[in-house]
Amino acid sequence: MAEFQNDDEILALAAQGDREAFGWLYERYIDRIFNYVYYRTGNVSDAEDLTARVFQRAMNHIVNYADRGVPFSAWLYRIAHNLVANWHRDRSRRQEIPLSDAPLVARGDHPESNLVHTQQQESLLKLIRSLPAERQTLLILKFVEHLSNAEIGEIMGRSEGAVKSLYHRTLLAMRDQIGDVEEYSD
Repeated sequence: MAEFQNDDEILALAAQGDREAFGWLYERYIDRIFNYVYYRTGNVSDAEDLTARVFQRAMNHIVNYADRGVPFSAWLYRIAHNLVANWHRDRSRRQEIPLSDAPLVARGDHPESNLVHTQQQESLLKLIRSLPAERQTLLILKFVEHLSNAEIGEIMGRSEGAVKSLYHRTLLAMRDQIGDVEEYSD
């Protein structure tokens, strides 16, 4: 693969139909887009299909890409966001990742601390899965993909201020739900 000077050059070449430049973009972003789609669908097969559609759509419309001050990845995430929303709408149901399939990271040297950590992680995943799809998307983009509020706003079609507000409301709702669970378990 040829050496490219910068992202602007790669995007310009890809917009002109350079398949090698688009291939470089594909390689750079495929894992991130797949992870996002997988977290939103909970199914590897559907995530693979939707991710392929994201890049097919991106390749077909890259000539329309316009730099709006956020990274190219925000444009890809926006395409993925729309395809996932349509996927959910078409199925009129929400799928969940079985907790047994969720990646769990063990910490500590003691089995007891590993068990406690695993139980806490499972509880947190269950809580996140109970949130509305928009709030799940926000948390995935913020904490899994580590995107800025501006990038998240571009993907979700909201202002940066609206993203901050949704984030704040989401955290308050989660805190309240955690409090309700702790009161119930006491």
